[in-house]
Amino acid sequence: MDILASLSWMKVSDIGTLSLFLLLGMFVLLAIGMPLGFASAFLAVATLVMKFGPELLFRDFGRGPMSVLGQAVYRQMTNYVLISVPLFIFMAALLERSGIARDMYSSLNVWLSRTRGGIAIVTSLMAVIMAAMSGIIGGEVVLLGLIALPQMLRLGYNQNLAIGTICASGSLGTMIPPSIVLIMYGLITETSIKALFTASFLPGFMLASFFVIYIIVRTQLDPSQAPLPEPDPDDPAGSEKGLMFLGFLARFTLWASAVIFLRALFFTVTGANQVTEGVEPILLGMVSDLPWIAGAFGLALVIIYFVVGRERTAKGWEMGRGLIAPTVVIGVVLGSIYGGITGITEAAGMGVIAVFVIGLIRREMTFEIVWDSLIRTLKSTGTIIWVTIGAAALAAAYTLSGGPTYVANLILGAELPTMGIIFVMMLIFLIMGMFMDWVGIVLLVMPVFLPIVTKLPVEELGYFGTLEPRHVAIWFGVVFCMNMQVSFLSPPFGPAAFYLKSVAPAHISLTDIFRGFLPFIAIQLLALTVLLIWPPIVTLFL
Repeated sequence: MDILASLSWMKVSDIGTLSLFLLLGMFVLLAIGMPLGFASAFLAVATLVMKFGPELLFRDFGRGPMSVLGQAVYRQMTNYVLISVPLFIFMAALLERSGIARDMYSSLNVWLSRTRGGIAIVTSLMAVIMAAMSGIIGGEVVLLGLIALPQMLRLGYNQNLAIGTICASGSLGTMIPPSIVLIMYGLITETSIKALFTASFLPGFMLASFFVIYIIVRTQLDPSQAPLPEPDPDDPAGSEKGLMFLGFLARFTLWASAVIFLRALFFTVTGANQVTEGVEPILLGMVSDLPWIAGAFGLALVIIYFVVGRERTAKGWEMGRGLIAPTVVIGVVLGSIYGGITGITEAAGMGVIAVFVIGLIRREMTFEIVWDSLIRTLKSTGTIIWVTIGAAALAAAYTLSGGPTYVANLILGAELPTMGIIFVMMLIFLIMGMFMDWVGIVLLVMPVFLPIVTKLPVEELGYFGTLEPRHVAIWFGVVFCMNMQVSFLSPPFGPAAFYLKSVAPAHISLTDIFRGFLPFIAIQLLALTVLLIWPPIVTLFL
């Protein structure tokens, strides 16, 4: 009893003082090199001790506030959707080690090799496809650094343009489904992950198109930024290449429409596509879809036999066959989700199986590749899990202490306009993104910020158009992901820079890499601004 009385000075009743201690404590612990997960867990216990007194650790240990802490961690760890995270990481690792990505790059390069800035455009397009397959950022940057950077430097591309294109495009996995950031946001905020995926489609591709437009404009204004390679005598002429590409698309459409038609026919025969009130129709699987699918099949036949010709189509298919495997993986993952076949977790598992089977067919899936991919998955998942445990505990401790209410009153008490509050939150996200991993930010900050956002007047969100109240959490999640997209390039700890540095030539320094980021950070901020001033952009597909 005397010992507990002597420790009574540790108790802090003022939540403002406690909040300041947490903020300073987090910076100090991270500055001395403590991992974020352990720092968060330590501060979680320290918060409860300071709020409820040191007897918390000695009397009825494991009950009361400490019990709530354990329940919060248990709730996060037993969420079924969390299983999708290691599955997507494993799929990304398999893709990185196999030759699927390299063949995809070669096929894209065939079509755009004679375009000014074509290699950079190919890199951006490849990043979009990679993001739609796995949603893992680090692997994309490393893979693009290994494949695209040497080629761009060899052809005389501007170094800053090459670096910025690789890192900015490689981080598109933050925005484009199946994004791990969106999955974690949905888990923490109990928002529909499928709705988040649907809402992020347009903003993600908008950002990717901004990158491509910037590359085209920059290289057209200054051709020395991206010299054209020497012409290949075997390379078909422009119109001939265009017809071959049309033939490739027609043949792909032929096969795809045949598979989709058989699928829709199966649903029709089994009665699985009956129109039922309150149940979403099966995507491209309803009776009303059959004529359209058959029409696409017929149009593809007409193009192959009467427009392009079978010989050109065969050549075009050979030139573009590297795009088939990635398209199959994307179709399996996203098609199973939006087709109503599986949930997020099952789709991740199906994606892994698809990549594994494709690797076996291509005779590239060796024991060494699988084992190395499993080890990488274990390391990456372990980091995310530990951060999740620590941050969930800290968020629960801070909530028990009354922190969210204090922060909400502090922000609302400033009497800022609605968009002023949103801009303050964006600034906090940007600053935190310079020093912290996105997992910690979404776990620590979102339980505080989202309740504030949902209580703001919905008609005052943005400047053009209005959101429905049920879409506010979805919009804020997409905005948060766009903000985290910026954080991957933000100095001093932008992770994309360190990913690229690990595979870049020795003469490229971290300073060079961060210098190459600057125009692309401005583009990301422009895309973030679009989401803020026109919120309904995220609901167009909902």
